Amino acid sequence: MTYEEYNAFCRALPHTTHVVQWRGAHVWKIGGKVFAIGGWRAGKYPGITFKVSPMAFEILRDTPGLRPAPYLASRGMKWIQHFDTPGLSDADLKSYISESYEIVALGLTKKKQKELGLNQG
Repeated sequence: MTYEEYNAFCRALPHTTHVVQWRGAHVWKIGGKVFAIGGWRAGKYPGITFKVSPMAFEILRDTPGLRPAPYLASRGMKWIQHFDTPGLSDADLKSYISESYEIVALGLTKKKQKELGLNQG
């Protein structure tokens, strides 16, 4: 997945916002909270970082092409960075980004969720 494909995918998720920060990283948020970071890596395999469940973190942390996200995982957070081959297929990467979006959305305050029309069913 290229940075352009990553940005287009994140942009298509409801209620997302985008900011370029942290030395050029493409940061995507829901309700003001980060769910995906694309950046810090030039070249053929962009670095795409996303939040995962504790179980997914244990499964993905030693997968070739993936690693616990620098800075975030070292602070005890469950974030994975896709940085090299073989890594994940584009379909699987999109699935994990979507899951990250859901994890972060569920962690928003009830007030913020209602404001955004999330999780109201």
